[in-house]
Amino acid sequence: MGSRKTRTSAINEATEFFNQLLVDKPLLPLVVPLLFVLWGIEKWFFSLSNWVPLAVAVWATIQYGSYQRRILTEDLNTKWKQLILQTSSTTPLEHCEWLNVLLTEVWPNYIGPKLSLRFASIVERRLKHRKPSLIEKIELQEFSLGSHPPILGIHGASWSTSGDQRILRFGFNWDATDMSIMLSVKLAKPLMGTARIVINNMHIKGDMLLMPILDGRALLYSFMSTPEVRLGVAFGSGGSQSLPGTELPGVSSWLVKLVSDTISKRMVEPRRNCLALPAVDLYKKAVGGVLYVTVISASKLSRNNLKGSPTKRQQSSVVNGHKEDHLDDKDLRTFVEVELEELTRKTNERRGSSPSWDSTFNMVLHDNSGVVRFNLYECTPGSVKYDFLTSCEVKIRYVADDSTIFWATGADSTVIAKRAEICGKEVEMTVPFEGINSGELKVKLVLKEWHFSDGSHSMNGSRIGSRQALNGSSKFLPTTGRKIYVTVTEGKNLVVKDRLGKSDPFVKLQYGKAIRRTRTVPHTSDPTWNQKFEFDEIGDGEYLKIKCYNEETFREESIGGARVNMEGLVEGSARDVWIPLEKVNSGELHLHIEAVRVEVNEGSKGLHRSTDNGLVELVLIEGRDLFAADLRGTSDPYVRVHYGNLKRRTKVVYKTLNPQWHQTFEFPDDGSPLELHVKDHNALLPTSSIGDCVVEYKRLPPNQMSEKWIPLQNVKNGEIHIQVTRRVPELDKKPPDSESFSIQARKRTSKQMKQNMIKFQSLIEDGNLEGLSASLSELETLHDAQEEYISQVEMEQMLLLNKINELGQEVLNSPAPLIRRATIP
Repeated sequence: MGSRKTRTSAINEATEFFNQLLVDKPLLPLVVPLLFVLWGIEKWFFSLSNWVPLAVAVWATIQYGSYQRRILTEDLNTKWKQLILQTSSTTPLEHCEWLNVLLTEVWPNYIGPKLSLRFASIVERRLKHRKPSLIEKIELQEFSLGSHPPILGIHGASWSTSGDQRILRFGFNWDATDMSIMLSVKLAKPLMGTARIVINNMHIKGDMLLMPILDGRALLYSFMSTPEVRLGVAFGSGGSQSLPGTELPGVSSWLVKLVSDTISKRMVEPRRNCLALPAVDLYKKAVGGVLYVTVISASKLSRNNLKGSPTKRQQSSVVNGHKEDHLDDKDLRTFVEVELEELTRKTNERRGSSPSWDSTFNMVLHDNSGVVRFNLYECTPGSVKYDFLTSCEVKIRYVADDSTIFWATGADSTVIAKRAEICGKEVEMTVPFEGINSGELKVKLVLKEWHFSDGSHSMNGSRIGSRQALNGSSKFLPTTGRKIYVTVTEGKNLVVKDRLGKSDPFVKLQYGKAIRRTRTVPHTSDPTWNQKFEFDEIGDGEYLKIKCYNEETFREESIGGARVNMEGLVEGSARDVWIPLEKVNSGELHLHIEAVRVEVNEGSKGLHRSTDNGLVELVLIEGRDLFAADLRGTSDPYVRVHYGNLKRRTKVVYKTLNPQWHQTFEFPDDGSPLELHVKDHNALLPTSSIGDCVVEYKRLPPNQMSEKWIPLQNVKNGEIHIQVTRRVPELDKKPPDSESFSIQARKRTSKQMKQNMIKFQSLIEDGNLEGLSASLSELETLHDAQEEYISQVEMEQMLLLNKINELGQEVLNSPAPLIRRATIP
């Protein structure tokens, strides 16, 4: 087998040799006729057989040797060029016309639409958090980058080397004259109204740098300096875009500043963006993560080189008759502030030019990337202020192969890059501070877990997902028709505000326009609430906004806030997280978040079901610790019950914060929200609200009573004691005498209304305002009761008609009865 392969390769090599020989020696075919001539001479004239074969062999050997030398020369030239390309610090300037032609061909239907989708999400997210005071609300309606791609390297591109890092430099010139970015804005006072902003052209020009890192697994890119940015903006109202730009003053400059600041903060030297090039794409969209940051130590700190150092401490000595000043770095007292978006934490103070902290902080990412900034401060003796010295930063990005890239700017603009293949892997980096010889910082970063939009998360090298269907698809459902339940469990290490080292904390939750509030836990920095709140789920990446306050006598003082990305919640899989508070130096909140779908399911045995054949029975028992609305420290509370379009109210209980009502209301079970609004009754002035709450009844099993205390929202304190039951007539038959009892109650209500009218007239004649107010309140209560009875009669009528319709359908669907004919014998 081996000899056959050797023979085949020899034949192929010989064939290649003769083909090449024919190319190089086009007169070679004339040799064959010449050989015939020589053969004739030898046969008829004289013999040539002794020297002709020898001459042919010598000639063939010379030709083969020349061919081998030429092949060897070409191989050596190729390797030499590769060696020069790999070792040369610079390359000559090369034009990129071929690349620009290729971009022009593939931009309209591939690169342009993909980049439009990517940039649209970035712009929409940034517009939510940055808008001028002139604009109350702004929405992105259309985003298209047009059909003209940027021109790369119009004056050429060249490679250079800095240390071990290869850098490609080229020009970037983008004139997008047919782009279309449409924004719909709601104007604030004094302009009011709505308008449209259209960005129809954009010009960006600058020099870019491209750096491959991690053995080609990623590319870093940035502008050498802030590029030139121009935007063409048109304004209009409705469908018109012809109004001049002066209609909305300041908006054009705001948009230009927004684009310029975004580019400067993300991709102007020494800040670089990252493009990951994974070998495997798992098609996971990361929406957030949990990051542990450990500030280990710093080294080579010196007041001489730190750009922001305050007035330096100098020690004077006399040498050869004159002064010599020098700096003492041993007394340098510094700390590091770790910053991730609006979340900040700081280490303790340490002395010396090489301080050691070993402080670990829990940080939260709200996207698939983030920038951790380390700010170095000096503590000045005898002053409460801190002086900023310098800073450095580390950037983080999720990669589609489930790894994480960390990168930073090294000394002399080099690149420091690390890669964590799995979550939970520690990455240690030594990053120089900004400035010349400003020292360096040693940090350790651990990406504990990534959260994905389908509800799964990567953790410690494994992907933990929600329950999967049999076909492998996720049970993540659309964001409509679901309830979000948020339980505020506890807090720890909250900021201390009073002299005793404690606080009186409470938490406000805002999701969309809904606002909920926990009760106040007095005199603690580690409170426990265990309060559960319900929200209707909102799409479009809406965040849950958290504000933590310290309650004081006349105001509420903020002690931190946070945002929670609600994207990726999966039914049946709760999210249990510790959220670090932003804009403060300490404090975390423990939240339990879950999503539940509320819908009508046939065959669910009454669970999670709304039915037209049932009632919702609500018993308002009592309230306690209500808000004092009157100057005397009490209230005159009553409750307004709202169920869809139906409204009911309880009686007024005067001068108390712990009222007793013991009143029952019934409503048709049609799935409407059941809301309770607690009011303070006033005889002459309008009533004031002292809290409200929502009663959750849709998940109750039929004919089973639920009794609970519900904390009131939008007030500092107060709870309502209720009982709620979903009555189903088929399962809970009324007693035979219920009809007569209802009739007697109606007669009694009518009689009481007549008596109150007579009493009301006599009180008017006597001028008794307090009695008049009480009588009027009783009359309103009786009127509401009468309306309730009327509603009950209408409901019973509806139930009766439904029953008649059901019986009619049964009669129509039943088979015709068999008729026996009598036979006459």
